[in-house]
Amino acid sequence: MKIVRFLHEGAERYGIVEGSSVRLAEGGLFDRLELTGTTFPLADLTLLSPTRPGKAVCIGLNYRDHAIEFGLPIPKTPVVFIKPSTCVIAPSETIIRPAMSERVDFEAELVVVIGKKAKNVQAGEAERYILGYTCGNDVTARDLQPKDGQWTVAKSFDTFLPFGPWIETELDPSAIAVRAILNGELRQSSNTSNLIFPVPELIAFLSSVMTLEPGDIIMTGTPSGVGPMKAGDEIVVEIEGIGRLANKVR
Repeated sequence: MKIVRFLHEGAERYGIVEGSSVRLAEGGLFDRLELTGTTFPLADLTLLSPTRPGKAVCIGLNYRDHAIEFGLPIPKTPVVFIKPSTCVIAPSETIIRPAMSERVDFEAELVVVIGKKAKNVQAGEAERYILGYTCGNDVTARDLQPKDGQWTVAKSFDTFLPFGPWIETELDPSAIAVRAILNGELRQSSNTSNLIFPVPELIAFLSSVMTLEPGDIIMTGTPSGVGPMKAGDEIVVEIEGIGRLANKVR
C-alpha cells in the first residue's frame, strides 16, 4: 500500500495510490486510515512530503563503497547525525543552493518511516515499529562538510531534505536497488544488501540512544557515486519497489 499526503482544497489530506488515481482516506496516519469512495487523478495532485518528521536521523558511511570513495575506514558502529525538520521539501519542490557553498551534492537513500514510538527496540522486533519506506535525498554542501569536523552546517540548509513521493508499507528493504539519476544520467547504483548496518540494526541502535517518534524518518545512508548539482539540474532518486523522487535545483 502506498500512502500519500497531498493538498486538497487548501487542506492536507491522506490517500492511497491505486494505479494512476488516489483514493481519499479519512483518519490519522498513525491510527487507522479509512478509505472513502472519493478518488482523484494522481497527476492532478500536489504531493507533500509523506510525513512531517520531528527529526530526521541520518546515517553516514553506511555503504562500504561510499566509505572507500572518501578514503574513510569502515565504521564499527553507525555514524549518526540529525537534520532539522526545516530541511524538508516535497516531491517536485526545488532544492536551493546556498550562497556560501560552491559544491552541493546529491545522495540517494532509502528512508525508513517510523510508525510508533520506539525505545530500546531489539533488532528482531524492529519491523513492528516501521510504518513503511520512501525515497530520500540527503543533500549536502560538500565543501563545507570537512571544515569543522561536524556535519550539521553542511547538511542542514533549508531544502536539503527532499523525500517522498509516498510511503510504501509493503516492502522488504533487505535487497532492493537504490539509484540516483542526474539530468537523465545514472550516477549512483547500488543495493541495500550492501548496507553495513541494515535497517533492523539501525533501529535497535538508534532507539537505544533516543526515542523514535511516529513520523520520524531514518535516512539509511548513500552508496558511492555522489556528485555535485548545479542550477537548472534535475536529480531523481529511484528505489526499487517504491518509486521515484524528482527535484529541480536552483
